[in-house]
Amino acid sequence: MFGASVSKRRVQALIAVTATVLGGLTAVGFVGAQSAAGAAPPAERSGSGVTADALPTVQIDNGVVWSQVVVGDTVFAGGSFSNARPAGAAAGTNLTPRGNLLAYDITTGNLVQSFAPNLNGQVNAVAASPDGSRIYVGGSFTQAGVVGGAMVARGRIAAYSTATGQLISSFAPSVDASVFSIVATNTTVYAGGAFSMAKGNPRARLAAFDAGTGAVLGWAPTADSMVKTMVMAPNGTHLIVGGSFAKINGATALGLASIDSTNGSLLSFAVTSLFKDYGANGGIQSLSTDGTAIYGAGYAWSSPSNFEGVFSADPDTGELNWLADCHGDAYSTYAGSDAVYVVSHEHDCSNSGGFLNNSAPDRWYRTTAFTKQITGVTGHDSSVGYADFSGKPSPSLINWFPQLLAGTFTGQTQAAWSVTGNSQYVVEGGEFPSVNDTDQYGLVRFGVPGVATNKSGPVVAGTANDPIVTTLSNRAVRLAWQTNWDRDDENLTYSLFRADVSETAPIYRAVVPSQFWNRPQTGYLDTGLTPGATYTYWLKTADPSGNSQRSDSMTVTMPTTMPDLASGQYSSTVLNDGASDYWRLDQSSSATTNTSTSRSGPR
Repeated sequence: MFGASVSKRRVQALIAVTATVLGGLTAVGFVGAQSAAGAAPPAERSGSGVTADALPTVQIDNGVVWSQVVVGDTVFAGGSFSNARPAGAAAGTNLTPRGNLLAYDITTGNLVQSFAPNLNGQVNAVAASPDGSRIYVGGSFTQAGVVGGAMVARGRIAAYSTATGQLISSFAPSVDASVFSIVATNTTVYAGGAFSMAKGNPRARLAAFDAGTGAVLGWAPTADSMVKTMVMAPNGTHLIVGGSFAKINGATALGLASIDSTNGSLLSFAVTSLFKDYGANGGIQSLSTDGTAIYGAGYAWSSPSNFEGVFSADPDTGELNWLADCHGDAYSTYAGSDAVYVVSHEHDCSNSGGFLNNSAPDRWYRTTAFTKQITGVTGHDSSVGYADFSGKPSPSLINWFPQLLAGTFTGQTQAAWSVTGNSQYVVEGGEFPSVNDTDQYGLVRFGVPGVATNKSGPVVAGTANDPIVTTLSNRAVRLAWQTNWDRDDENLTYSLFRADVSETAPIYRAVVPSQFWNRPQTGYLDTGLTPGATYTYWLKTADPSGNSQRSDSMTVTMPTTMPDLASGQYSSTVLNDGASDYWRLDQSSSATTNTSTSRSGPR
């Protein structure tokens, strides 16, 4: 909190035992953006664009959501599930049949009743046409809807009208194994996956189809292993593809490559020389774009794979913009206007200025956000099994930490697998059974403050909010507390009240930044008190939306015979200088007070 000067100040405070009197000092605070009584402006919101509030959203009843796409106010979600249920409905109740694909309103979270295709197998990918008139889905299904009472065959790729919800009969390509990614232009639909044939033509995990007829096109690059994700560069000249492959067109391409969108040739892309995520123990899981940059997410279980986290690159040259070297597999990214949202199981972001490693899965962070801008450089990585990207440009971790509980459906102990959104909402899909300790299975929305409930406030409650009260003389009391933390606000306002002064106006107010992994101690020195008098204090911690936690009431009776230390200039200087610890020789570090104190619950 005070850097290298803390130890020096503690020594000074100990030496100052011979000084006398604190009583005449003006009351001052220890740390933070301090103010005179009641004068501090409220903290400004310091989280991401959306709040951490989990907005009511239709759920799947069981299973997993792998992919989502937003078209206007409608979200189309695909995965492995057979039923949907409203927000708040218990598992197994109020079910509406939905065969691996559904749609919901992004503004209300309600299921779209008119869109009810029935696919007989899992959906891995959902993509929209540029004009939003249709969605394309890919997966492992072989039937994709009912026409005239009969199931219609589709070979793992299908298209639906967003206006009518009906299967588009003219588009009927097929491949012989699972599709994991789809990219659509006005004329062409590109597919990537695990297949080797497309409509009877050899196609090694990459293929293209006519958007109108579904006919297989001549575009035929080859990948030697699974293609998991693709994104079209904003200029339309090349696709960036990711997966677990080691070669594209027979040339080395370790999990990431740029491919000409017309002739299928392998192109140079600078970050491919930096990241090597491929094979059985690594891969690039997701690629997305906001029109100005490409964002990638990957994992590295062991060597030779080397990158676990999120990166941003120039879409044309592939030059690195930044990387967030957060350990923990990353599965999907979405770049909003002011943040890049990630779903993952991050457990160590210390190389990017974030939280330290936590190996307990119940303490992993399943969704996070980063600045779009470069804010620093990546720190040195000394962890065994990870590459060291120290010195590379880095974004900052944003204080946005909704709590998603890991699910069990896939057996991989993960929560969210996909994230996307629009200008007002971020939506996530996966296998999580709850969000922020409230039951919400597989789908969730987060909104900007204007559409959110704004109810996510300081997390630490109960006696953990109580300040520690220490009498320093018969005229001075120190009140100290550990800062709180909030899921979507870094800057919290701390207001200290004294009952004899005012029940509503604090005697001290400060705005102090904190995060769940960095909760500094702070406090206040109250002086000019009356020997023998009894004083009652309490602390209120609030976020910019007014959500708050209140401590117990802490009552202290001032001693009448305790030496008055305030006349000692040296000790006064130490305390006014902001010492984080002040222990006299007769006061142990664990003591909370030198005279009688009591506490009671909030009034």
